[in-house]
Amino acid sequence: MQLGMIGLGKMGANMAQRLLEGGHKVIGFDLNADARAGFESKGGTAADSLRTLVEALPAPRVLWMMVPSGQITDDTLDALLPLLAEGDSVIDGGNSNYKDTLRRARTCAGKGLNYVDCGTSGGVWGLAEGYSMMIGGDEAVIGTLTPIFRTLAPGKDKGWGRVGPVGAGHFTKMVHNGIEYGLMQAYAEGFSILQHKKEFGLDLHQIGEIWRYGSVVRSWLLELTTDALGKNPTMEGIAPYVVDSGEGRWTVDAALELSVPAPVIALALMERFRSRDADSFSDKLLASMRNEFGGHAIKKE
Repeated sequence: MQLGMIGLGKMGANMAQRLLEGGHKVIGFDLNADARAGFESKGGTAADSLRTLVEALPAPRVLWMMVPSGQITDDTLDALLPLLAEGDSVIDGGNSNYKDTLRRARTCAGKGLNYVDCGTSGGVWGLAEGYSMMIGGDEAVIGTLTPIFRTLAPGKDKGWGRVGPVGAGHFTKMVHNGIEYGLMQAYAEGFSILQHKKEFGLDLHQIGEIWRYGSVVRSWLLELTTDALGKNPTMEGIAPYVVDSGEGRWTVDAALELSVPAPVIALALMERFRSRDADSFSDKLLASMRNEFGGHAIKKE
């Protein structure tokens, strides 16, 4: 099967490479000339513009967008629309907000275009291990795209599937990432408790290795955590600052909209916010309150 890959960053380039190795013909485009050159060095064909990319593909065309969520996705789609024809398909494989996906799908439907949202998980390991894909869109359209998904997935019939109509893929991936927040926070807190029990001299890497086999808390995320502890047991040189890319916030928003309690995910998100406050006003105020009502000492800067 032939398709165009828009966005040749690390994940987009890896996905394109996996498709090439699976026998598909992939033409890639990226605004960055170095990214295009890197893709060509791996056997791919790169176009120097969206127009060139679209014109090189046979009709009906299949375009996979692997660009950051938000305005960049809108800008890319706006640039694509005048170049496409009825029956062409656009797959958004990024982490778009599902509400944006629904809006974009309506725009494409008005022009006779198919819009498919593919929530994609796998990160830097996807090239070797395959990608988990949660797909939303018309069932018949996704059926025609099956060879692509089977090649990218961990197995032909595992690790991917149509989860519902357009928007459902990104909604499912959003919740997937919200769960990820909670899991990561639990592992981080647990290992922190172990690390603070100094008199036992616990080897956190060893404990992680033990938990990886037979334990009810074993997971791929635990494997990655254990690998990190093996490389840097004390986390030396790493700032206690945790970013978020948006999906956790969207998951909490959805929980509020649906009146679904999600305290673990919400608190994990709050902890990420807390990690960025190097000069916490709230903590200073708490210390001041204790001094006011109980005369407790205040630690000076």
